[in-house]
Amino acid sequence: MAGVTDLPFRELAWELGAGAVVTEMTSAKPELWDTALSRERRAMPRDAGPRIIQVAGSDAPMIGDAVRRAEQSGAEIVDINMGCPAKKVCRQLAGSALLADEALVGRILDAAVRATSLPVTLKMRTGSTPQQRNGVRIARLAEAAGVASLAVHGRTRSCRFVGRVEYQTIAEIKRAVSVPVFANGDIDSYASAVAVLRCTGADGLLIGRAALGAPWLPGDIAIGLAMGRAPVARGPVEVLGIAARHLQRLHEFYGERRALGIARKHVKSYLERLGLSRVRIQAFTRLETAVAQHDFVARLLTTPMAARVPASREDEAA
Repeated sequence: MAGVTDLPFRELAWELGAGAVVTEMTSAKPELWDTALSRERRAMPRDAGPRIIQVAGSDAPMIGDAVRRAEQSGAEIVDINMGCPAKKVCRQLAGSALLADEALVGRILDAAVRATSLPVTLKMRTGSTPQQRNGVRIARLAEAAGVASLAVHGRTRSCRFVGRVEYQTIAEIKRAVSVPVFANGDIDSYASAVAVLRCTGADGLLIGRAALGAPWLPGDIAIGLAMGRAPVARGPVEVLGIAARHLQRLHEFYGERRALGIARKHVKSYLERLGLSRVRIQAFTRLETAVAQHDFVARLLTTPMAARVPASREDEAA
């Protein structure tokens, strides 16, 4: 989720009810830790808690040092990333590439836990390949090292984000360890959240890509689970209002020059959820000033379209 879950996005998700938000993945390499980009990625909402910083790397002593630096940066929890399947991460033998080397996983987690008194958590996948679903062994290694909780994506490294999520291994991991286990992967609605919890027995859920253009999704699912029924649908006027807030925060955080491109990605996702035509979405992506972007969203809020287009298919059915 690097490049998506920046500070403006996480602030909104927290305000809209998410139980916790995690920073973008930061490299454990010391020469990259204090770059402007890394500091930007580790920026945390002032009032959101707990403050969780995620780090990634392939060297145990380096991870230990990064965990100490994360604590000094104000983290209250440090999350170790062994779930990212991106090629540029795996080429460094980091992220989900680590799952193929269980001995190295053990050394990294031992170093991370020894480096701090803070809780250390682990984001992982079910294994390296479908033929090597070693998630249960990785989970047991993590528990033995003192990791406080696990978040498990229901695909292997080689599957990336292709094909159906396989939740059975998450269920096996949950039965194999005593630490909390959070299920992740293709959870995009209250109905899918209920189904995944029933299938896996997980203690909670981690929402990733499905929240793009819907930062309210984690909070709405949490509300629905607490109530035992699907939450009230968010209408298009409310969705556009959230998009306008998000757009404003992006420009405040990045400045106009950088925010223009980042805003195109985020606002495009909102507009797609609202069912706007490709032509109208492309019109937004061609805008070249902050004022033009703000005016585009503001005009949508004052048109009849905003009162009748559903926020999603699930909302329409609800």
